[in-house]
Amino acid sequence: MSQTPIATQDKADRRWPAEGITRVPAWIYSDPDLFRRELDEFFAGDSWNFVGIDSEIPEVGDYKRAWIGDRQVIVTRDTDGIHVLENRCPHRGGAVVWQNKGHTRMLTCPYHQWGFNLKGECRGVSLIKGVHGTGGMPQDFDMKQYGLRRLRVAVAGGSVWATFSDTVPDFETYCGPWAMKRLHRLMPGRPLKLLGHSRQLIPCNWKLYYENNRDPYHGTLLHTFFITFGLYRADSRHATSPEQGGMHSVNVAAPGDRQGDGDFTKELKRFKDFKLNDMEAVKFADEYGDGEMTAMQIFPSAFIQQHANVLAVRLIVPKGVRETQVDWTYFGYADDSEDMQRIRLKQANLLGPSGFVSMDDSELLKQLQRQVDGYPESKAVLEMGGRDVQPQVTMATEVGLRAFYDFYRKRLGL
Repeated sequence: MSQTPIATQDKADRRWPAEGITRVPAWIYSDPDLFRRELDEFFAGDSWNFVGIDSEIPEVGDYKRAWIGDRQVIVTRDTDGIHVLENRCPHRGGAVVWQNKGHTRMLTCPYHQWGFNLKGECRGVSLIKGVHGTGGMPQDFDMKQYGLRRLRVAVAGGSVWATFSDTVPDFETYCGPWAMKRLHRLMPGRPLKLLGHSRQLIPCNWKLYYENNRDPYHGTLLHTFFITFGLYRADSRHATSPEQGGMHSVNVAAPGDRQGDGDFTKELKRFKDFKLNDMEAVKFADEYGDGEMTAMQIFPSAFIQQHANVLAVRLIVPKGVRETQVDWTYFGYADDSEDMQRIRLKQANLLGPSGFVSMDDSELLKQLQRQVDGYPESKAVLEMGGRDVQPQVTMATEVGLRAFYDFYRKRLGL
């Protein structure tokens, strides 16, 4: 960040810097009006949002609660398949489901006991005929008109996605061919097995976390485990590809394909004496036969990743202009061997709230939010790898961030 600290700033002066996408103004991480626009335009608007994997609700009657931005949804399974319903009773607006998961034949709002089936259709209104001939609903009241709002649903390789929008293209078109190809690599139709969840709350704006996941430049510098044990290094083959006008991003790394030493090599050897007693936690087994690791971001909130052999989806849940919840879903395949499942679970220690890698990001982003709050007129510089938005074959690039803010500005008219 550049410039001098200024505690307050007139909103009338909040314009994007003249340099365009190579600069990001600090005020966008703390403006409550902009935050509300983002929730409405991005999360509740024309976008597809990750809500879980199908093995989380394997049986008819299973349900789980999920978040799309600041809105709760219910993911259910009945005899017709998977449905996603807004977790909002049409009567008085209360949450119907309070538990994170469960099994039921009927969803019942705890406030006034209105009941809904697993498709969201209203099947019961308490005291609809009143008591002893008094009260109750008018004779022309039609409970069929008062179901839970149903979202459009897409299931891709076992991952479940939903949208509030009636106009956004189908999920495959929305993602584009390259992102779909990499998604199918990790979720090729093999039945998925849920391995667990974790959750963390980070005191930062959601975009700071979103940027972090699109930024390979920091990955080979900040993260001790990546650098030391060769899982993610600048001297390995790597490609960064913004997709769909910068809306999504795909990173592909080949940790075993080292390109040789150079002047930068000494920057990657700062922790050469760092050792683990159990190296299996960082050992990469090439289970897909291509020597690659994949990480992709599907706008606005899902980050699907393979680090070594741990497979996970991170879901970004904005909780406030300066607070972000990250929900982690760890998965494998139903036909994994016992050894592979054990390795996936062990390597999950790289990620999550106290992960050997992820805790670096959490602490860094907390400090970064404090900085942007204190310097609202400052601006970040995004010139690593140039000033354009074309795919690049290096980790020393910020093209994923430039492409995102190119899309972001156009979408919001900034």
